[in-house]
Amino acid sequence: MNLPAPPVATTTVAPLFELDRATVVRGATRVLRDLSLSIPLGQHTAILGPNGCGKSTFIKLINRELYPLAREGDAPVKVFGLRRWNVNQLRNRLGVVTSDLTRDLQQMPQLLVEEAVVTGFFSSFVVPPHRQIDADMRARARRALADVHAATLADRQVAELSTGEMRRVLIARALVHEPEALLLDEPTAGLDLVARQHFLGLMRLLAQRGITLVLVTHHIEEIIPEIDRVLLLRDGTLQADGDRAAILTDAHLSHAFGGQVRVRFEGDVYSATVTHA
Repeated sequence: MNLPAPPVATTTVAPLFELDRATVVRGATRVLRDLSLSIPLGQHTAILGPNGCGKSTFIKLINRELYPLAREGDAPVKVFGLRRWNVNQLRNRLGVVTSDLTRDLQQMPQLLVEEAVVTGFFSSFVVPPHRQIDADMRARARRALADVHAATLADRQVAELSTGEMRRVLIARALVHEPEALLLDEPTAGLDLVARQHFLGLMRLLAQRGITLVLVTHHIEEIIPEIDRVLLLRDGTLQADGDRAAILTDAHLSHAFGGQVRVRFEGDVYSATVTHA
C-alpha cells in the first residue's frame, strides 16, 4: 500500500516592513494616505519620490518618532512581523542611517570616531553610566570601521569629519550589531562626485554580503544594480511598485515629480534629467 508522503515543513518569514493602510496626519495635513506596502527581508528596495511625498514620514514610522492613526483590527505598521517593538532591541536586526544622526553626533564635544561607533551598541549618543564597554565591543567597532574602509578614522574627532567620512562612520555604527537589514535615508546627500561614487560602491558591497538594503531617496542615480524593486511615492500614496526597469521610466517619473523627466540607462546605472516640453 502506498502511504501519502509526509507534509513538507515550511517556514514563514515575516516581512521586514509591512504597512497596512497606514495614515499619518501632521498638523492639518495627511502626510501618508492609507499607504500599504510590504518589503520582504532579502529584497533590496528603493523608496523613491519627490520632496514632501512621505519618505521621511515612512522612516519616522519605523523609528517610532511618529505613529499612524489608530484603528480597529490589525496594526497599520509592522517591523519583522511585530506590531510593537523596542527600538533598542530592533537595532540588533535593523540598522538605520539618517542625516539626523550626523547632526546629533557631531554636536557631541570631543567625541572620537571609535566611541561614536561603540555607542551604536546602546542606541544612544553616549555610553549609559551603568553600562561597560568591553574588549569585544571595541573589537567589533574597529572591525565595522574596517568593513567600510574607515579604520584610519578611529582616533579622529567626529566633528572634524567630512560628509563622506561621516557617512562611512554611520554605516559602521549601524553594522556593529551585524544587522540583517539597513534603512538608508538619502545616503549620498552632500557628497562630492568622488565621495558619492565611493559610497555607492560601499552600498553594493553591503548588498552582496547579504544585508538587505532599503534605500529612501529622490535620486535615481543612487539606485544601485543590486536594488531591483522600486516603490514610487507621490502625495503620501503609492503610485507604482515593480522592478526598476518597469518603474524608472519617463512616464512614471514625470508623473511623480510633476515635470518632464527624461530617464537614461547606461551600463547598469540609471540617471535622469528634466526637460522642457
